[in-house]
Amino acid sequence: MTSNLVRGATGDWEVVIGLEVHAQVSSNAKLFSGASATFGADPNQNVSLVDAAMPGMLPVINHECVRQAVRTGLGLRADINLVSVFDRKNYFYADLPQGYQISQFKQPIVGEGKLRIDLPDGSSRNIGIERLHLEQDAGKSMHDQHPSKSYIDLNRTGVALMEIVSRPDMRSSIEAASYVRKLRSIMRYLGTCDGNMEEGSLRADVNVSVRRPGEALGTRTETKNLNSLRFIQQAIDFEVVRQIEILEDSGEIDQETRLFDTTTGTTRTMRSKEDAHDYRYFPDPDLLPLVISQDEVDELAAALPELPDQIKDRLTGDYGLSAYDAAVITEERETALFYEAASQQHDRKLVANWMTVELFGALNKSGQTLAECKVTPKRLGGLVGLISDGTISGKIAKDVFAVMFETGGDAANIVEEKGLKQVSDSGAIEALIDAVIAANEDKVAEYRAGKDKLFGFFVGQVMKKSGGQANPGIVNQILRTRLDGGG
Repeated sequence: MTSNLVRGATGDWEVVIGLEVHAQVSSNAKLFSGASATFGADPNQNVSLVDAAMPGMLPVINHECVRQAVRTGLGLRADINLVSVFDRKNYFYADLPQGYQISQFKQPIVGEGKLRIDLPDGSSRNIGIERLHLEQDAGKSMHDQHPSKSYIDLNRTGVALMEIVSRPDMRSSIEAASYVRKLRSIMRYLGTCDGNMEEGSLRADVNVSVRRPGEALGTRTETKNLNSLRFIQQAIDFEVVRQIEILEDSGEIDQETRLFDTTTGTTRTMRSKEDAHDYRYFPDPDLLPLVISQDEVDELAAALPELPDQIKDRLTGDYGLSAYDAAVITEERETALFYEAASQQHDRKLVANWMTVELFGALNKSGQTLAECKVTPKRLGGLVGLISDGTISGKIAKDVFAVMFETGGDAANIVEEKGLKQVSDSGAIEALIDAVIAANEDKVAEYRAGKDKLFGFFVGQVMKKSGGQANPGIVNQILRTRLDGGG
C-alpha cells in the first residue's frame, strides 16, 4: 500500500479524517409522526401538527425506523444497544419549529462497529464505527424564492435520519470516498436507505485535521453537508492544503464549521464549532427509553441478505475474480444478482470481464440502468458460452453484443442469422493461410530471415481474408507450423 503522507514545504504531514454520515431511513412515515416521508412533494405538503410543533403535540416512535437502524447496525458488524435514550439537542434555526432536535447523545441505539473499505490498489482495510444514532431531520430554508424574504419548507422536518459516526481512521480523500461508497452500498443491500445523494438522502460532514507523523491529533475543522463522492474528495483535498499552509506559516487552525463551495472547489467559514455542552442535551421528557428485545435483534439478523463483503470474498476466493472486478460487481445488489445468474454454468472470469467492460461501458454510454437493459443475465451467459466453446471469437462477440444490447436478442440466433460462426475447420484455415503465404512471398522470406514481428502481419491477413471468422488459436498454430517449418 502506498504512503498516505502529504508533502508540505517543510516536510511530511499526516491527514486524519473522520466522517459523520447522515442517512435518511427508508420508511413511509417520519420518525415521530405519521406524515409521509416521500421526497418530491410540494412545499409543506407532508407536515403533521407534530412536525409543525403545535402546542400539546407529542412524538410517537415509528417502530419501522427503529428496525431499520438495527438492521444497519447489524450490517456494520456493530453492537446493538437493547436500551437507548432520545435526547433534546437545543438550538434555534428558522427551519426547526420545535427549537430543538430529537436525537440521541450518550446512549445511542447502535454502538461500535467496523466497515471494510476497498481501495483502488486492490487492498482493503477496516474503518472503525463509533456509533449510529437515530434523529429527526430539520426543514429546508429556501432563499431563492423571493428577492428579500426566505421561505421555509417543513416537508423534511421530522424525517428519520441515521447519523453514522466513524472513528478518525481515514488518511486520505480516496479512503473517505471509499468509506462512503461502501456504507451506501451496505445500506442499499439492506434496504435501509436509498443512498440517493442528489436528493439529499445521504450526505456527509467531513472532519479533517493534519499533524506531523507520530504527533498528537491536530485541531480539526468540520465541512458540512457534502452530497457527492466527488465533493467529499475535493473538500478534503482543499482543506488539507489550506491547513498545511497555515501551519507551515506558523499560524493556528481554528476549530470551526465550514461550507464547501461546489463552483470553486473551496471551503469557507460558516461558524465557530460548537461542543456538546453548547446544545444543552437532556433526555426528552416526552419519550421513554427505547427498549428492544434480543429476540427481535436475532430475528432481524437472521433475515439479513448476503452483504457485499461476503459476496466479494466468494467471488475472489471461489471464482478467482480480481479484487477490482469483485468490488465493481458487488457495489450494487442488483449487479451482484445479475452476475450470479449470468455466470452459472459459464466461465466466471469471462462473464465478469464482459460485465465490467462491455456491459457497463454500454450502459454508461447509453445512460441506461441495469434494470432498463435489454440484455438479460441468461443471454449474456449464452454469449460467453459461445466464446468459450469456440463458436465465435471475442472480436465477433463484440459485434453480436452490440446487436443484443440494441434488440435484447439471443446471441445464438444472431450468430446464425448473420452467419458469424467461427471457422475452426483446419482444412479451410489451411487454405486461407496458403493463399496469404502465396500472395506475400517477399514477407515470408523476411520472416524466415529473422524478422519475427511479421508473424502478426500474417495473422492479420488470414483473419481479414476470413472476415474475422477464423479461429485465432488454430490460425496461430497452423501458421506457425507453415512459416517455421517451411511448408
